[in-house]
Amino acid sequence: MGKYILKRVISIIPVLLIMSFIVFFLIHLIPGDPAKVILGDQATPEAVERLREQMGLNQPLIFQYLRWMGNILTGNLGQSVFMKGSMTSIILSHLIPTLELTLYSMLIAFAVSLPLGIIAAKERYKITDQIISGMAMIGISIPSFLLALLLILLISVKLGVLPPAGYKAIGNSGFLMNIRYMILPSFALGLVEAGLLIRMTRSSLMDVLDSDFIRMARAKGVNDKCIMLKHALKNAFLPILTAMGQTFISVISAAAVAETIFNIPGIGQLIVNSVSRRDYEVIQAVILVVAVINVLTYLVIDILYRIIDPRISLEK
Repeated sequence: MGKYILKRVISIIPVLLIMSFIVFFLIHLIPGDPAKVILGDQATPEAVERLREQMGLNQPLIFQYLRWMGNILTGNLGQSVFMKGSMTSIILSHLIPTLELTLYSMLIAFAVSLPLGIIAAKERYKITDQIISGMAMIGISIPSFLLALLLILLISVKLGVLPPAGYKAIGNSGFLMNIRYMILPSFALGLVEAGLLIRMTRSSLMDVLDSDFIRMARAKGVNDKCIMLKHALKNAFLPILTAMGQTFISVISAAAVAETIFNIPGIGQLIVNSVSRRDYEVIQAVILVVAVINVLTYLVIDILYRIIDPRISLEK
């Protein structure tokens, strides 16, 4: 296990290097000059050129990239020209709300999809299965931003039960207040992702329920509940785990829309604001951090494969 993890960590390095190279040059294709954005439209060309020289923007892109990578290797993610403080503290302060939103959304998706997927597989091809499958298709089809607006209109505007937008940190306002502000965005993301997980759970369980060892268990008189939870679900969980990992990455990617709609100061909102300001340093650092999270997510999934099913040999 340790040898495998070491190999995977080493293999991550060239992936991140290639990704950083592509991201850096794509970001610098964004129209607009950061120096002009900082100084305003009334700035003289001489002042703009002096600021570009101070920021190193007048150098060839390859030299800018090498300087940026050199700073990263020393632990320096860069310096925002619009926001005060180190890049590490800026990203961390915005990453916490995004991770909270992702965690709550995953819990909702898992709590909804697992029981409904089990029921759909157990009642295959019956009216219950058709209803659940229809709900899953609606969840997959509806955009998260549209569901977010519908939830705001119904829950916040019409009923006045929950706040329509905003964010309260756990450290400042407590866990219950944090949950109160995160319920709507979490449901907006979680219910959409639950559709995919329902279909994956149903499909995986149906394949396992047709296996010979399940028929043998039934022939021995094992009750359906024990067969479903102890035998079928355990053997069908690996594809579900893969879907959960993909859902985690998808939620982080979709968080930008939810954070903008619900005014949550997360990573997504930070990227949106930084793009509008041409704050290259922030965009590059955030995308790099998100890429590392994505790669580590797949590494964790592979390790969980081995824990769930000891027959899997990761080294091979």
